[in-house]
Amino acid sequence: MAIHRIGPVRGVLTDLPVGPRQTASVAELNERAREVLRHVVEGYVETGEPVGSRALTRKLTETLSPATIRNIMADLQDLGLLYAPHTSAGRLPTHAGLKLFVNGLLEVGNLSEEERESIEARCATVGRSVTEALEQATTLLSGLSRCAGVVMAPKTEQPLKHIEFVNLGPGRALVVTVTQSGHVENRVIDTPVGMPPSALVEATNYLNARLIGRTIEDARRLILDDLKLKRAELDDLTARVIESGMATWAGEPGSALIVRGQARLLEDITAIEDLERVRILFDALERGESFARLLELANVASGVQIFIGADNPLFANTGCSMVVAPFRDSQERVLGAIGVIGPTRLNYARIIPLVDYTARTIGRVVG
Repeated sequence: MAIHRIGPVRGVLTDLPVGPRQTASVAELNERAREVLRHVVEGYVETGEPVGSRALTRKLTETLSPATIRNIMADLQDLGLLYAPHTSAGRLPTHAGLKLFVNGLLEVGNLSEEERESIEARCATVGRSVTEALEQATTLLSGLSRCAGVVMAPKTEQPLKHIEFVNLGPGRALVVTVTQSGHVENRVIDTPVGMPPSALVEATNYLNARLIGRTIEDARRLILDDLKLKRAELDDLTARVIESGMATWAGEPGSALIVRGQARLLEDITAIEDLERVRILFDALERGESFARLLELANVASGVQIFIGADNPLFANTGCSMVVAPFRDSQERVLGAIGVIGPTRLNYARIIPLVDYTARTIGRVVG
């Protein structure tokens, strides 16, 4: 991952002409300023409360007076990295301060072997569909991070391996499709009244002879053209069953969204004061709004991306952040993205490697 801690840079905080509320880069901060910012952010992540100068005197590696620390905090506030929620209170990081911390000062932790094994076991697709594996991975990620887990996955056009029609009784049949990657989908269709069971067998044999190695859309176009030109030697009832089966995949949405653990966002009332805005956020996610934009952002990323507050319109004014990473197939094509959504005071050092490892594991097992 591209997230790392930048080493000490000697100098003076005010070396550059930075005006009030203008944000700085890590390189502009001297060693004392970086350490003060880091401890303020870490204190905020741990407690959600403002961090005062006296508390910092006990944590800094260099012995500094409370007055000196207050001056450094005031400089960081002028740079738009800290703010004072109340008069004479300690300081909290702004979204810009959190972002600078994550991008330049954060030391990312490592996963335990037990956590790695748990992620790999829950992502495995043996005996279940890809969708079920993604749901399991999302639920696990939500539990490990104590945040909401989210998977954004486009419906992939995998080549087909098998299709079968199963009689469900008069006027109804089940269409079962299996892709070469092992993904299984079922659709219920209406069938002509009085249709003999042999028509379903004939439809199954006809499709399997033509669809192997083709995507659903390719197979649908070929077969409908075949039926239209009457090149297929099928009776009318069988042809109608085939047309109905192929039509079930026409006009489907191009993506799927799985969200698990929304209620975990409500466990931290200190960090998320406006519960109504959080509810609106998840209503939007579950309706698929902004999905394309988030997936596009994950698509261009080489690894984990962090969106803090106003970094993305979807999270503006919600008090939330998102840590997300794309998962790719063996040809490095993006299949989707997985991540977590939580309060801005996420434990980024723990959650970033969780998301990164889960995304890479999913890519291996479904790609």
